[in-house]
Amino acid sequence: MNRHLAAGVDGSPESLAAAAWAADEAVLRHLPLHLVYAEDWPPIGRETSAPYRVGDFERQQRWSEQMLSGAAATVRERHPSLAVSTRSVAARARATLAAEASGAELLAIGSRGLGRVAGFLLGSVGLATIGSAERPVVLVRAPRPQGGTPSQNRTSLYRDVVVGVDVGRASDALLEFAFDVAAHRGCPLRVVHIWPLSPVPDTDPSHGADGRPVVAEVEHALNGLLEPWRQKYPSVDAVGQALVGSPGEQLAHCAADADLVVVGRRVRSSPLGPHIGAITHAVIHHSPVPVAVVAHE
Repeated sequence: MNRHLAAGVDGSPESLAAAAWAADEAVLRHLPLHLVYAEDWPPIGRETSAPYRVGDFERQQRWSEQMLSGAAATVRERHPSLAVSTRSVAARARATLAAEASGAELLAIGSRGLGRVAGFLLGSVGLATIGSAERPVVLVRAPRPQGGTPSQNRTSLYRDVVVGVDVGRASDALLEFAFDVAAHRGCPLRVVHIWPLSPVPDTDPSHGADGRPVVAEVEHALNGLLEPWRQKYPSVDAVGQALVGSPGEQLAHCAADADLVVVGRRVRSSPLGPHIGAITHAVIHHSPVPVAVVAHE
């Protein structure tokens, strides 16, 4: 399998922002980029009394090819040396994107913003893609965060990467992805564990029932957790941070001065469909910057 990055595009500003984000990342990793478009045919849920004709499908094909060509041209204008390929598929978008993600280093998709700083509106296709993809999926919205090009000084180009972990059962896949992104960008990495607020009123949430400072203990455990990763990625300035509060809200707050937030999704089957977890869902809803969701055991 050829290593590459992928982005789902549909002509919307959000999807074009996802393609641009993936292109920047592909240049940093020296990998090609694949742009894919998928649409159910005939379109599901579109009300019409007229039957679909061959000409309708042909017009849709022409539109998708022109849209993909335009997206690829925009990417190549920014990164002339980047290898870019495209593909249009007449199939269900959620299944196509999930399959595309399985063969890529990561998949970037656009997601409509809820406002200037309110995060992402995750539709059914995005939810299904994240819930079934085995590889990291990055949500990007328009407009893109301000930044330069990878050819500039990377120490001034990218802000922090923030990753949320559970220090008691931290995922190697989650930390591997976060360290790898930070290493390619040459930026700091903040590894954050959130200590939830105490349900008992007037109780200091930073201390346990015996009065010991839990936050200090968590930070010590974080440093122990990070030590082998610091050795594996010596170029990454990784800092462990223990915070108190709602995990989803605190991670979204950390994103205010970051360029990317990384969260995990435990792989498990559910009769109700894709499940991404309450904390990950909260981060997606509140984060003002791109969110990477990494599947792990």
